[in-house]
Amino acid sequence: MSKHAAIESDELAAERTGRAAEAVERLTRWRDDFPTPGVRFADLTPVFADAEGFRAVVDSLASCAPDADLVAGVDARGFLIGAGVAASLGTGVLAVRKAGKLPPPVITREYQLEYGTAALEIPADGLSLAGKRILLLDDVLATGGTLAAAAALFAEAGAEIIAAAVVLELTFLEGRDRQGDYPLSSIVKI
Repeated sequence: MSKHAAIESDELAAERTGRAAEAVERLTRWRDDFPTPGVRFADLTPVFADAEGFRAVVDSLASCAPDADLVAGVDARGFLIGAGVAASLGTGVLAVRKAGKLPPPVITREYQLEYGTAALEIPADGLSLAGKRILLLDDVLATGGTLAAAAALFAEAGAEIIAAAVVLELTFLEGRDRQGDYPLSSIVKI
């Protein structure tokens, strides 16, 4: 797909998303009590390592905002899907990093995880984000703090989140409720 892709039929879109969902459901590795007791971790590494699975996920996520100016992937697995989607759309990609990984100056946003606190950062100079239309990507939507914090970073930088998308959404944690008014898509909901 590119920025100039033709509008596809609902049937083709459903088929593409179905291929991605099948790969995610078949290949995701689940680990109980990781990274802390009581948390069930969804490891998407096998999905991304499978060529057909990765392509299906990238195609599905790219369709969420084919007119984006920039794709942003959240640290760390979001980097993988973000790069694939950006290449597919013909845009650049920006890594939303964990605190302390970028040289200053940075824009920082702290947030709550289901098992602690963290912070995300983007560069405060060196690139102009004002007015950019952003497709924001992450691997899993759990409690929603990570995605909401990333969206807030871009708002502070003057950019607009035109869509957000995740590979896997854990609906029972109600992370969708913490998101802004941008469209939010997920390939698989549990």
